[in-house]
Amino acid sequence: MARILGYIATSLDGYIAAPDDNLDWLFRYDGMDLGEHDYGHFLKRIRTVVMGRGTYDFIAREPAPWAYDQQRVIVVTSQPITDPKGSLETRSDIDLLIAELRSLEDGDVWMLGGGRLQMALMERGALDEIEIYVMPELIGGGVQLFPASGFQASPKFLSVQALDRGCVRLHYALPDASAN
Repeated sequence: MARILGYIATSLDGYIAAPDDNLDWLFRYDGMDLGEHDYGHFLKRIRTVVMGRGTYDFIAREPAPWAYDQQRVIVVTSQPITDPKGSLETRSDIDLLIAELRSLEDGDVWMLGGGRLQMALMERGALDEIEIYVMPELIGGGVQLFPASGFQASPKFLSVQALDRGCVRLHYALPDASAN
Protein backbone atom coordinates (compact mmCIF):
# COMPACT_ATOMS: atom_id res chain seq x y z
CA MET A 1 0.00 0.00 0.00
CA ALA A 2 1.38 3.40 -0.98
CA ARG A 3 2.10 6.01 1.64
CA ILE A 4 0.70 9.47 0.89
CA LEU A 5 3.17 12.17 1.85
CA GLY A 6 3.32 15.93 2.08
CA TYR A 7 6.58 17.83 1.50
CA ILE A 8 6.14 21.59 1.53
CA ALA A 9 7.93 24.83 2.39
CA THR A 10 6.37 27.71 4.30
CA SER A 11 7.44 31.13 5.45
CA LEU A 12 7.86 31.70 9.17
CA ASP A 13 4.52 33.53 9.16
CA GLY A 14 2.73 30.55 7.61
CA TYR A 15 2.47 31.31 3.89
CA ILE A 16 3.47 29.14 0.94
CA ALA A 17 3.25 31.94 -1.64
CA ALA A 18 3.05 35.73 -1.66
CA PRO A 19 -0.34 37.33 -2.48
CA ASP A 20 0.39 37.25 -6.23
CA ASP A 21 1.47 33.56 -6.03
CA ASN A 22 5.06 34.77 -6.20
CA LEU A 23 7.71 32.40 -4.84
CA ASP A 24 10.75 34.69 -5.06
CA TRP A 25 11.08 34.58 -1.26
CA LEU A 26 11.51 30.78 -1.51
CA PHE A 27 13.71 30.77 -4.61
CA ARG A 28 16.31 32.72 -2.61
CA TYR A 29 17.02 29.39 -0.90
CA ASP A 30 17.71 27.41 -4.07
CA GLY A 31 20.87 25.41 -3.64
CA MET A 32 20.76 25.27 0.14
CA ASP A 33 22.03 22.07 1.76
CA LEU A 34 19.17 19.93 3.04
CA GLY A 35 21.35 16.84 3.21
CA GLU A 36 19.35 13.61 3.26
CA HIS A 37 16.11 15.67 3.10
CA ASP A 38 16.98 17.33 -0.20
CA TYR A 39 14.17 17.57 -2.73
CA GLY A 40 16.11 15.43 -5.21
CA HIS A 41 16.45 12.61 -2.68
CA PHE A 42 12.79 12.93 -1.73
CA LEU A 43 11.62 12.81 -5.35
CA LYS A 44 13.54 9.58 -6.00
CA ARG A 45 11.29 7.84 -3.46
CA ILE A 46 8.13 9.07 -5.16
CA ARG A 47 6.29 7.08 -7.82
CA THR A 48 3.13 9.20 -8.05
CA VAL A 49 2.80 12.99 -7.83
CA VAL A 50 -0.65 14.43 -7.13
CA MET A 51 -1.36 18.14 -7.44
CA GLY A 52 -4.34 20.44 -7.61
CA ARG A 53 -5.20 22.47 -10.68
CA GLY A 54 -3.78 25.70 -9.26
CA THR A 55 -0.40 24.07 -8.68
CA TYR A 56 -0.45 22.51 -12.14
CA ASP A 57 -1.29 25.87 -13.76
CA PHE A 58 1.55 27.53 -11.83
CA ILE A 59 4.04 24.86 -12.97
CA ALA A 60 2.72 24.97 -16.55
CA ARG A 61 3.34 28.74 -16.74
CA GLU A 62 6.97 28.35 -15.69
CA PRO A 63 9.56 28.13 -18.49
CA ALA A 64 11.36 25.24 -16.76
CA PRO A 65 10.94 21.78 -18.31
CA TRP A 66 8.46 19.29 -16.83
CA ALA A 67 10.19 17.87 -13.76
CA TYR A 68 8.09 14.72 -13.33
CA ASP A 69 8.93 12.51 -16.30
CA GLN A 70 9.94 9.70 -13.93
CA GLN A 71 6.64 9.75 -11.99
CA ARG A 72 2.98 9.14 -12.66
CA VAL A 73 1.29 12.56 -12.36
CA ILE A 74 -2.34 13.10 -11.40
CA VAL A 75 -3.93 16.55 -11.43
CA VAL A 76 -7.10 16.98 -9.37
CA THR A 77 -9.41 19.14 -11.47
CA SER A 78 -12.95 19.23 -12.81
CA GLN A 79 -11.82 21.00 -16.00
CA PRO A 80 -9.97 19.36 -18.91
CA ILE A 81 -6.32 20.21 -19.43
CA THR A 82 -5.65 20.97 -23.07
CA ASP A 83 -2.06 20.75 -24.28
CA PRO A 84 -0.57 19.47 -20.99
CA LYS A 85 3.00 20.44 -20.16
CA GLY A 86 3.92 16.82 -19.38
CA SER A 87 2.46 13.36 -19.21
CA LEU A 88 -0.41 13.41 -16.73
CA GLU A 89 -3.82 12.07 -15.81
CA THR A 90 -6.74 13.96 -14.26
CA ARG A 91 -9.20 13.06 -11.53
CA SER A 92 -12.11 15.01 -10.11
CA ASP A 93 -13.35 12.87 -7.20
CA ILE A 94 -11.01 13.04 -4.21
CA ASP A 95 -12.54 10.05 -2.43
CA LEU A 96 -12.14 7.80 -5.47
CA LEU A 97 -8.62 9.16 -5.95
CA ILE A 98 -7.67 8.27 -2.37
CA ALA A 99 -8.89 4.69 -2.88
CA GLU A 100 -6.89 4.51 -6.11
CA LEU A 101 -3.74 5.87 -4.44
CA ARG A 102 -4.07 3.44 -1.53
CA SER A 103 -4.19 0.51 -3.95
CA LEU A 104 -0.86 1.44 -5.54
CA GLU A 105 2.04 -0.84 -4.71
CA ASP A 106 4.83 0.73 -6.76
CA GLY A 107 6.02 3.52 -4.44
CA ASP A 108 5.02 6.51 -2.39
CA VAL A 109 2.67 9.33 -3.38
CA TRP A 110 3.53 13.01 -2.97
CA MET A 111 0.81 15.60 -2.51
CA LEU A 112 2.60 18.44 -4.31
CA GLY A 113 1.76 22.08 -3.92
CA GLY A 114 -0.78 24.05 -2.02
CA GLY A 115 -2.41 23.30 1.27
CA ARG A 116 -5.99 23.01 -0.01
CA LEU A 117 -5.49 19.55 -1.47
CA GLN A 118 -3.35 18.45 1.47
CA MET A 119 -6.09 19.70 3.81
CA ALA A 120 -8.72 17.75 1.87
CA LEU A 121 -6.66 14.60 2.39
CA MET A 122 -6.05 15.36 6.06
CA GLU A 123 -9.79 15.85 6.58
CA ARG A 124 -10.29 12.35 5.14
CA GLY A 125 -7.50 10.80 7.20
CA ALA A 126 -5.53 10.04 4.03
CA LEU A 127 -2.29 12.03 4.43
CA ASP A 128 0.14 9.74 6.24
CA GLU A 129 3.07 12.06 6.92
CA ILE A 130 4.07 15.62 6.23
CA GLU A 131 7.45 17.33 6.13
CA ILE A 132 7.18 21.09 6.54
CA TYR A 133 10.24 23.22 5.80
CA VAL A 134 9.95 26.52 7.66
CA MET A 135 12.02 29.20 5.95
CA PRO A 136 13.30 32.23 7.92
CA GLU A 137 11.17 34.70 5.96
CA LEU A 138 8.22 36.87 6.92
CA ILE A 139 6.30 37.63 3.74
CA GLY A 140 3.34 39.38 5.35
CA GLY A 141 0.48 37.61 3.58
CA GLY A 142 -0.45 35.42 0.70
CA VAL A 143 -1.50 31.80 0.36
CA GLN A 144 -1.75 30.10 3.76
CA LEU A 145 0.07 26.84 4.43
CA PHE A 146 -3.30 25.31 5.32
CA PRO A 147 -6.59 27.07 4.69
CA ALA A 148 -8.92 27.48 7.64
CA SER A 149 -11.46 24.68 7.35
CA GLY A 150 -12.43 23.85 10.90
CA PHE A 151 -10.48 20.58 10.70
CA GLN A 152 -8.73 19.61 13.92
CA ALA A 153 -6.17 16.88 14.56
CA SER A 154 -3.22 16.08 16.78
CA PRO A 155 -0.45 14.92 14.45
CA LYS A 156 2.24 12.73 15.99
CA PHE A 157 5.56 14.53 16.20
CA LEU A 158 8.31 12.51 14.50
CA SER A 159 11.28 14.89 14.35
CA VAL A 160 12.62 18.40 14.01
CA GLN A 161 15.91 19.45 12.48
CA ALA A 162 17.72 22.73 12.03
CA LEU A 163 19.08 22.82 8.49
CA ASP A 164 21.13 25.14 6.31
CA ARG A 165 20.53 28.91 6.29
CA GLY A 166 18.05 28.93 9.15
CA CYS A 167 15.57 26.45 7.67
CA VAL A 168 13.82 24.12 10.10
CA ARG A 169 12.35 20.77 9.05
CA LEU A 170 9.27 19.58 10.95
CA HIS A 171 8.11 15.99 10.41
CA TYR A 172 4.73 14.67 11.55
CA ALA A 173 2.58 11.59 11.11
CA LEU A 174 -1.13 12.28 10.74
CA PRO A 175 -4.02 10.25 12.13
CA ASP A 176 -5.36 7.68 9.67
CA ALA A 177 -8.94 7.37 8.51
CA SER A 178 -9.68 4.58 10.98
CA ALA A 179 -8.73 6.91 13.84
CA ASN A 180 -11.28 9.56 12.83
